[in-house]
Amino acid sequence: MADHIISPYGINISIVGLLFLFPILIFSYYIILILKNKATTLPHKLRSQPPEVAGGWPIIGHLLLLRTHSMLPHETFGALADKYGPIFLIRLGVHPTLVINNWEIAKECYTTLDSIVSSRPKTSIQKELSYNFAGFGFRPKYDAFYRNMRKMAVSEVLSNSRLEIQRDMRVYEVNRGVKEIYNSWTEYRNEDLIAVDLDEWIGNINLNVILRMVCGKRMAEGSEMERCRKAMRGFFELAGQVTVGDAIPFLKFLDLGGYLKTTKEVFKELDCIMEEWLEEHRQKKRDAGASAGAAEKGLMGVMPLLLKGMELDGYDADTVVKATCLTLISGGTDTMTVTITWAISLLLNNQDALRRVQEELDIHVGNKRLVNESDINKLVYLQAVIKETLRLYPAGPLSGAREVTEDCTIGGYNVASGTHLITNIWKIQRDPRVWTEPSKFKPERFLSSHNYDYMDVKGQHFELSPFGYGRRVCPGLGISLMMTPLVLASLIHSFDVTTYDDEPVDMAANLGLTMRRVKPLHVLVKPRLLATAYA
Repeated sequence: MADHIISPYGINISIVGLLFLFPILIFSYYIILILKNKATTLPHKLRSQPPEVAGGWPIIGHLLLLRTHSMLPHETFGALADKYGPIFLIRLGVHPTLVINNWEIAKECYTTLDSIVSSRPKTSIQKELSYNFAGFGFRPKYDAFYRNMRKMAVSEVLSNSRLEIQRDMRVYEVNRGVKEIYNSWTEYRNEDLIAVDLDEWIGNINLNVILRMVCGKRMAEGSEMERCRKAMRGFFELAGQVTVGDAIPFLKFLDLGGYLKTTKEVFKELDCIMEEWLEEHRQKKRDAGASAGAAEKGLMGVMPLLLKGMELDGYDADTVVKATCLTLISGGTDTMTVTITWAISLLLNNQDALRRVQEELDIHVGNKRLVNESDINKLVYLQAVIKETLRLYPAGPLSGAREVTEDCTIGGYNVASGTHLITNIWKIQRDPRVWTEPSKFKPERFLSSHNYDYMDVKGQHFELSPFGYGRRVCPGLGISLMMTPLVLASLIHSFDVTTYDDEPVDMAANLGLTMRRVKPLHVLVKPRLLATAYA
């Protein structure tokens, strides 16, 4: 099997492919020399640059440092920060990229300088998957169109008032999932424990919650659900990838690894699904006639009306509707599922913490009913477990890449316009200056008797910001902080959960658009409540 490189964007480039291109790259080396000579003519204010990591190659830069057989990119950057300091420069292909590894500089970037670090670099795959950047999640420019679409998504789907209205729906979907496991267990009464694929179970719950919020529909198990899951898996696997042409623009004509071809195939299927759902709403309007507006559910149903008369930056309304809804569905389902599976993995590997969560649930909920959202505020230790999970295993250990749009000073260094910017959230949240025993799972650190109880994860404390920073902070933060404790509490309260042969859970991770577990989380469960609780 060929060795590969993974970049902080998720780049997956064959080293064999790079060697094949090496004569072209060497031939182009003179470009670097010219650029360096030009750099000497820049004003003095731009000569005081951050330390650059040694070992960069002509044209390809530091891509070879990001090989997969030892560490993931955020771990590599963390090790480089120990050597070069909290801020350093690398080159990803021809793009100078500033990597930030401490909370003080992150705070400077996303408060004082937020307006000039809120744009993103373009990538070919994200362009394809976002309807040519009509989806605000991947949109490079922080412009009026981005702000309007994000504002609409928040007000119609993700605002506190909307989330409160949907409370019963969320509880229904989670309880339905709990009862599905219980019903499966009752079918095999001769078995004390039954096997459950938690990635699939959690993913299905989250997907149906988001679908009901965005599209006003849910999907039962079957071919439609599997089709949607397969398409979304393709989205997640590809969305973080960066092609050779993105890193080295004059090679854009090449599609090494066939990623663009695969992306077009995945996008075609996703667009087909989104078009079918949009047509369902059109048909409902035709059937309902004049009263259609009152019957609409979900953003997909009301958004065509909201877009009338708006400036859509050259896109047609249907494209904007599909792109916005796909952005919300993809972002919402994956990050929540990733966080919950990491939390369960950590609890299974720390049985004392698992018992403490169950004892807390037994006190505040009991064994005669299932968990409700109104219980969550009482579950102080469970919330500490979730904070500690987000600290150790943020769904996005590296912030989405930004692009500096003006010459500026960051961390005392001059940074030129056009420089890419990555924040190593994983490193910041394991900083020994802030956290005692930073690599250890200690939920107790967030209890009132300890030093970190004042911290939340909503972006106000830069030492703990798993949902990102600044103007591009994750818009789904609110729904995530509702669904994550509800699903986790419901599973642990309703069932005893163990691993096969009581073996420790493998905590190996992969990094694409999010940091997922390498292996699916398969567990054994049995009910722990009175039978009437599952009725």
